[in-house]
Amino acid sequence: MPNYRLTLCYDRTRWKGWQKQGNTDHTIQGKLETLLSRLLDQPIEVAASGRTDAGTHAKRQVVSFRAKTELSTQEILDGLRRYLPADIGAVSLEQVEPRFHARFSCTGKTYTYRIWNSDEPNVFERNYLYHLHEPLDVPAMRRAAEDLCGTHDYKAFCSLKRTKKSTVRRVDCITIQELGPELLFTFEGNGFLYHMVRILVGTLLEVGRGNLRPEEMGDILVSQDRKRAGETVPACGLCLVDVRYEKS
Repeated sequence: MPNYRLTLCYDRTRWKGWQKQGNTDHTIQGKLETLLSRLLDQPIEVAASGRTDAGTHAKRQVVSFRAKTELSTQEILDGLRRYLPADIGAVSLEQVEPRFHARFSCTGKTYTYRIWNSDEPNVFERNYLYHLHEPLDVPAMRRAAEDLCGTHDYKAFCSLKRTKKSTVRRVDCITIQELGPELLFTFEGNGFLYHMVRILVGTLLEVGRGNLRPEEMGDILVSQDRKRAGETVPACGLCLVDVRYEKS
């Protein structure tokens, strides 16, 4: 059966989350599967590159699904663009090799996190920023970020209390840009744990406030103790901006 790769973007503000749930149909996966099933006249199940935290936005989320249809990829894409709500966009659709899987074939992801550090409100982007107003030592935060990169066990930066799955991940790069009153954090790696990016940002903010020293990052990683890391910052500032795959 033909295999498809669909790239989406979405604003998660009004949705209950990505993954479909039994008690609500107001999820992005549920909406997408319902529409694809109607368009293709058959039951469709999609697999995403990963579950994003509730409230997290995406500029590039990748899903895969299988379907037998006489419709061309352009006709399917046109149907999605016509009937999806305004806060979910179909960016591209292509037929791919049978072995491709949006989650298991993924080799890397990039997330951004935006902070508005000002007493001046940012009304029109309030759903996409975490609003703070406090002095932060950004150079110290950058030094701490360097020590958080590499291949480590990030259990201290994960909200899952009990898991049999590995919590080892590779973080290739963490950058912090000052764009006027906005701080833009960028995280690149081979994968991220539940709430991991938001906890990393919360920990770096503690460094910026002077409550943690950059030199403590290594000890926190080794401790695997969630209580030693920072808070889980709100999801509104988080965005999945890229999902990477090996070129076939």
